Amino acid sequence: MANPFHESADMQLIPTLAQTKRQVDRYGLDVDAQAVLVAARLMTAGAKLGHAADIHFARFGLSTGRYRLLADLEDNEGEELPSQLAENLSVTRATVTGLIEILERDGLVSRRSSSLDGRQKSVLLTELGEKKLRDMASEHYARLEAMVGSLSIEERTLFLDLLGRVTQGISALTDESLVSTKSKP
Repeated sequence: MANPFHESADMQLIPTLAQTKRQVDRYGLDVDAQAVLVAARLMTAGAKLGHAADIHFARFGLSTGRYRLLADLEDNEGEELPSQLAENLSVTRATVTGLIEILERDGLVSRRSSSLDGRQKSVLLTELGEKKLRDMASEHYARLEAMVGSLSIEERTLFLDLLGRVTQGISALTDESLVSTKSKP
């Protein structure tokens, strides 16, 4: 098992705990420097992961968003309303509309009157869209598995729990009600 205190070269590029403590002290803040460091490193990792995901999905002629929309359609029997797609993907209707237009242009989805409500248009996964997902599945899932391959089953289980809890706290970056001036007296 890897040393949990060993820092990769990537993680050495952002502040150390000692640097973070100095910054917290410099500004007279009453915050846990280690918590700040964990959050900063998570943000760095997220940015790197986002960039890597862009490169990964580009191999298949997709973006992360387009892949997520196709996968969501597949998970929902190949047909959904745009409003449901937006909700499932946690994006705006405008974002979904843009994704649908590109995927429709590429022949991966189509639109038709909804089978549930004829007044609305449903988005359908086409045969070409299904084929795209099937064709990329082996490489896509192998790369995802390889990305976390150095973690044991127990570590992945713990990571999923921790990631879930951290994800619940993401709103702290955007929630205006959390703005405070926690500083030392």
